[in-house]
Amino acid sequence: MANITAKQVNELRQLTGVGMMDCKKALVECDGDFEKAIDLLRQKGQKMAAKRADRDANEGCVLAKAQGNYGAVIMVSCETDFVATNAGFVEFTTSILDAAMQHRFTTKEQVLDMELNGSKVADAITDQIAKIGEKIELAHFETIEADKVYSYIHPGNRMASIVGLSKEGFDEVGHDLAMQVVAMRPVALDAASVPQEVKDKEFRVAVEKTKEELVGKAVDAALRKAGINPAHVDSEEHIASNMGKGWITEEQANQAREIKERVAAEKAAQLNENQINQIANGRLNKYFQENTLMEQEYIMDSKVKVKDFVAKADKDLRCTGFKRLELGA
Repeated sequence: MANITAKQVNELRQLTGVGMMDCKKALVECDGDFEKAIDLLRQKGQKMAAKRADRDANEGCVLAKAQGNYGAVIMVSCETDFVATNAGFVEFTTSILDAAMQHRFTTKEQVLDMELNGSKVADAITDQIAKIGEKIELAHFETIEADKVYSYIHPGNRMASIVGLSKEGFDEVGHDLAMQVVAMRPVALDAASVPQEVKDKEFRVAVEKTKEELVGKAVDAALRKAGINPAHVDSEEHIASNMGKGWITEEQANQAREIKERVAAEKAAQLNENQINQIANGRLNKYFQENTLMEQEYIMDSKVKVKDFVAKADKDLRCTGFKRLELGA
């Protein structure tokens, strides 16, 4: 058996980043053979990755960069904030992003298969798992191309964005739009860009909310007419509590229950479908105003919409698209 020295252990640690004791054990097991020891540590990382596959990796590092007409945003996730904020982890994420941008890759699969410091990114991630002892994964990688792309990383590396413009020479607009995307979380560029399934879902939600409100108003009006405060009987828990306080009698409680059931059924049967659809469409338009980039209020001036801010810079300037990543979103 080879005599393993502290110098050898330290050299292996410098090469792999794995702890001293694990490096020593690997060298002892491999009789001092560095290549075999590195392979052994990688196998250990693969086993650890398999064991931690069902763990939640809700922390991590989100970065974005733009170069001319190409930009990318990346999320490498881990289990704890302690690891996510570690300078080495941020540097690791940065190295993946920089290499991917050199190749102008467009998919996560391409990035995982990419060479990074002599090994594939997928293997480098496994090595990080062995080194750190947490589940680590390339969670997302998104890109856009436009005449000019801008990026923004919110302090803390928890969210970032990339934004494309149809012209060069509008750095302030590009920077502010990238910040807008991070801060205001738009779901699409404009109403036309919202996926139909999202529109359908939001319309259904708006219809149900409208029905509930119309029925609720009718019930409240009937309760007030009977001399009962609707807030005192809005749930069985409140009814019991308010009876105990002497605010309502048992007779009023029973009367309120009867009114709520009867009036709710009557109003639900009399609802006007056209009225409901009109109100629901109004709610849907409000959703577009709050959740599509061009219709949102501009974060630097709430009196101006984003589309007006862009048009003021140049009437022919267009935002062509954006990508946004956020931990936990």
